[in-house]
Amino acid sequence: MILKLQKRLAASVLRCSEKRVVLDPARLEDIKEAITKTDIRLLVGEGAIRATPKKGVSRVRANKKKVQKRKGLRKGQGRRKGKATARESKKERWMRKVRAQRKLLKSLKKKALIKPDVYKELYTKSKGGFFRNIKHIKLYIQEHGFLKPKKSAKQEGAKQKGAKQERAKQEKAKQKETTQEKKISIKEKETSKTSRKK
Repeated sequence: MILKLQKRLAASVLRCSEKRVVLDPARLEDIKEAITKTDIRLLVGEGAIRATPKKGVSRVRANKKKVQKRKGLRKGQGRRKGKATARESKKERWMRKVRAQRKLLKSLKKKALIKPDVYKELYTKSKGGFFRNIKHIKLYIQEHGFLKPKKSAKQEGAKQKGAKQERAKQEKAKQKETTQEKKISIKEKETSKTSRKK
């Protein structure tokens, strides 16, 4: 049974290719009688003529790869293309290195294992790119004998804590004084107002 005309009309109605048009084999007689687009539309509504879904590229394999890459897999030597700077820029690499070095210096200063002037010197050196990594900083500190003995470091830490506490107490006392002064000034204003009214 030749149904070329019907297929062409169905393709224009369904807005797809003729290859995607599927005819119901049980309704072939009805389809053969359909000559106009209106007849085809009726058959489409009844389900005698339909269009197969579009064939696209599946994302299943791509999604699997994405999941594996998130886990940190599929990133070995055989998968890499281009320079090392293509995967991680020079700036990002520098930032990672310097931030790690600064973190170490900050912790040493906080624990009072190095003096403030030594901290400043090491900080400027790391900023200038003198140190290769954290291990290099530690080695440099040991060679030049910048590290304080632990006991003195602890004592200094305790001193710093005591100084901080004293400052906090002084600030609290100042705040109390200012609040009391404000209260007194408000009371004086109120008394002056009442005396004027009388």
